[in-house]
Amino acid sequence: MRVDGRDITVTGSLLQPLTRRTNDILRLAMATLFLATVITSSLITRYEWVALERSISKIVGVLTPTQSNLVYLAYGIAILALPFVILVSLILSRQWKLLGAYAAAGLIAILSLSITGNGIAAPQWHFDLTDRLDTQLSQFLDDPRWIAMLAAVLTVSGPWLSRRLRRWWWTLLLAFVPIHLVVSAVVPARTLLGLAVGWFVGALVVLVVGTPALEVPLDGAVRALAHRGFTVSSFTVLRPAGAGPLLLNAASPDPDATAVVELYGPNQRSGGAVRQLWSKLRLRANETAPLQTSMRRAVEHRALMAIAIGDLGLASTSTMSVAALERGWTLYAHNPKRGLPLDSSTDDAGVQKVWNALRMLHDHQISHGDLRSREITVEDGAVLFGGFGSAEYGATDTQLQSDIAQLLVTTSALYDAPSAVRAAIEAFGRETVLTASGRLTKAAVPGRVRDAVPDAKAVMARARDEVKHQTGADQIQAETITRFTRNQVIQLVLLVALVYVAYPFISTVPTFFSELGTANWWWALLGLTVSALTYVGAAAALWACADGLVSFRHLAIMQVANTFAATTTPAGVGGLALSTRFLQKAGLSTLRATAAVALQQTVQVIVHVLLLILFTTAAGARADLSHFVPSATVLYLIAGLALGLIGGFVSVPKLRHWLATAVRPRLKEVTDDLVDLAKEPKRLGLIVLGAAGTTLGAALALWASVEAFGGTTSFVTVTVVTMIGGTLASAAPTPGGVGAVEAALIGGLAAFGLPAAIAVPAVLLYRVLTCWLPVFVGWPVMRWLTQNDMI
Repeated sequence: MRVDGRDITVTGSLLQPLTRRTNDILRLAMATLFLATVITSSLITRYEWVALERSISKIVGVLTPTQSNLVYLAYGIAILALPFVILVSLILSRQWKLLGAYAAAGLIAILSLSITGNGIAAPQWHFDLTDRLDTQLSQFLDDPRWIAMLAAVLTVSGPWLSRRLRRWWWTLLLAFVPIHLVVSAVVPARTLLGLAVGWFVGALVVLVVGTPALEVPLDGAVRALAHRGFTVSSFTVLRPAGAGPLLLNAASPDPDATAVVELYGPNQRSGGAVRQLWSKLRLRANETAPLQTSMRRAVEHRALMAIAIGDLGLASTSTMSVAALERGWTLYAHNPKRGLPLDSSTDDAGVQKVWNALRMLHDHQISHGDLRSREITVEDGAVLFGGFGSAEYGATDTQLQSDIAQLLVTTSALYDAPSAVRAAIEAFGRETVLTASGRLTKAAVPGRVRDAVPDAKAVMARARDEVKHQTGADQIQAETITRFTRNQVIQLVLLVALVYVAYPFISTVPTFFSELGTANWWWALLGLTVSALTYVGAAAALWACADGLVSFRHLAIMQVANTFAATTTPAGVGGLALSTRFLQKAGLSTLRATAAVALQQTVQVIVHVLLLILFTTAAGARADLSHFVPSATVLYLIAGLALGLIGGFVSVPKLRHWLATAVRPRLKEVTDDLVDLAKEPKRLGLIVLGAAGTTLGAALALWASVEAFGGTTSFVTVTVVTMIGGTLASAAPTPGGVGAVEAALIGGLAAFGLPAAIAVPAVLLYRVLTCWLPVFVGWPVMRWLTQNDMI
């Protein structure tokens, strides 16, 4: 590289990784969202869209037919000439390497809208202009492929051209919508689709090819350093631009003079802003530094903090230069870091020196915010700090407490927890350390600090225990850091899911209530009682699977909350997770709790299948069971899919390895549990009775609901219908099987000859007794279990 008559040697690659081009990724994401919006709105509101445009066109279409023809002709010429004007501009600006991207974007955009089932389709004009200028030129405004090509090449070429030209050309392209309205014509939906496809294709090509912002202005960096009296002779790339800045080592003719140059590109600016915004949304406002709206301000802040901390004699670097460069880049140059990292010089710097250095920072109301061992160095026994990207002058108490928690983690890992806590108390005092230790949690300690420490969870636990021991505190109340706790998020999701799954039921409430006037409430009361007893059976089965190591009463109460969790999550996944969590909180290990729940579910499935076979045989062949049997096509499809899955697992080595290492041990574990269970008849009998009671109790509740509306179906047939409905509930993708269960139960009862006038309200009453009432009761029960630390 030659700058101002001098040759500067550059060693290393300056290319930024594809996955770190934040601007290009955001552009592609917005283009994808726009394309999805256009497709969705076109499919859903196409006719309303056309009607709206016609009504608007009648209002703004004030031109006469002659004037409309002239406007349409002029705009058609401009649209036809636009791609050639862009091409000439690229040639005049000598952007030779961009010509390939220009051509690729245009061809891909045209081909993507030309491919049909019969191959590549030729242009087909479909815009009705019978009362307008009928020329081939005017039809360019209608062809979505031409609009897509224009949008694609403009997206690709725009970053390489002047901002003024880019704005004018985009305005010209997007003007096709108002111009159509002014000339009293309707914009075809396909034309907007062409615009969306073109932008998407262009954004994708830009991501691959790159923009001028990726070209590093090293010549500007050389001049900025020369202005500060540092003459650059060579650059060595220490780290390409990625998650952090482009890091370079700058050498000069003076062998004793070197500098570290950090170059922040536009992608760092947008990526950093996105990360800061996410932190603001996820954490409270006083947990994070103020949002920097520009990269230059962020770099300036870091340089000024280095100067401020350097005045205290605690900075490992000193600022040399900060400058704004071309194409949105910002330079930050400083002297090489002094001293050795703390993790390799713990003998030279005792833990007390580290804490005393932090105390000096805090005495001047400065927080560091990034107290990893790599940002702390030792020179001649003195502790120095580096980084300063998260440092704050005039820091809040929250930020100061966060510093103490971070340094507790770092020093506990480097030295030991007793020494670290003792030094912290000596430097800051008992109460301050005790308050700050409430932030020794995963949410409070930044991820970069936790990642720098081996087994950070265990380190934080040891530090908390040592703080309690040395301060004499009974417990440390964890500080609430996030705006929403994990339990609150889970409960919010469950409530939203509950509203979603309850909507189909709510829509049938008026009809259902009109039928309730004819119901026999004694039968309904019997169904409710039986439904309540099923929770006792489920609790008994799980209690026996857990070897009676948990409270049966609390286990029965948990089953009510389990209904809420299982109903608001697909396939009852939430119920299984809640049962496992309850057993863990009750004192069982994670492995034992998981095994107990798996054993209960296995026995439940076996009992369910055996009862289904038994009662189906008892029901006889007189009933019409075609409602439950899928069509031959569906059966063939299922069989083919099953055979394909088996063949895939047998032929693919990774899948075979997964079966051998993940599935087979768990299957063997469940099989061993069943064998051991068979050796304990009493325990096995209790589990089987509990599982059978759950299934038969649900069937008895449905039979009572049928009897409540005057039905005469036998208990055997109702049991068959209930078990098939339960099977569909576990397979249906909707939470709680809503929709699938009701349809299966109503169809099953009709197959056994029950009139729809009785089957429909009976099934709805059954679902109220066994699903919706327990769900609404389960919500406060689950909150009670949470408050008492049982889940």
